[in-house]
Amino acid sequence: MLAKARPGQITFGSAGIGSGSHLGGELFQLLAGVNLVHVPYKGSALVTTALLSGEVAVAFSNPTSSLPHVKAGRLRMVAVTTRERWPLLPQLPTIAESGVPGFESIVWYAMFAPAGTPPDITRQLNAEINRILQQPDAREHFLRIGMVPVGGTMEALGEFLKIEIARWAKVVKEAGIKPIE
Repeated sequence: MLAKARPGQITFGSAGIGSGSHLGGELFQLLAGVNLVHVPYKGSALVTTALLSGEVAVAFSNPTSSLPHVKAGRLRMVAVTTRERWPLLPQLPTIAESGVPGFESIVWYAMFAPAGTPPDITRQLNAEINRILQQPDAREHFLRIGMVPVGGTMEALGEFLKIEIARWAKVVKEAGIKPIE
């Protein structure tokens, strides 16, 4: 791997300190045992510009925003950060398949309600959201824009949140990421 042969010489751009793209890069470094130079930008559009200009060598970026540049031959996607291959580009391997076992860095969305919302209302909302996510047109729309609709119970979301918080807290600590003052 080039990054192991050139420690501290390869740059990776992110959408800013503490962003998902930054944490994904830090997780990659920890699991791959490499030392990359983090270059934070103010948003993902600037990261893409930096990547296109050669200002940074790599970026952990949203594939849907990079896809037009890939199709135009200006960028090359190397791997996806998900546990499984991405439905829109099934030919791309995952980072785990590419030699960094255990790597997964995903962007996810969830719906929340204020803490005082009655349980019967939150259960009704959860049931309706799950119903909508199963509709063929909704699923197709999400898949077309690079999102895989999951749905599930509020309890499962709570467990997922606990796991994500613990995982990323460990990455932040091990990488020595400090808040911007």
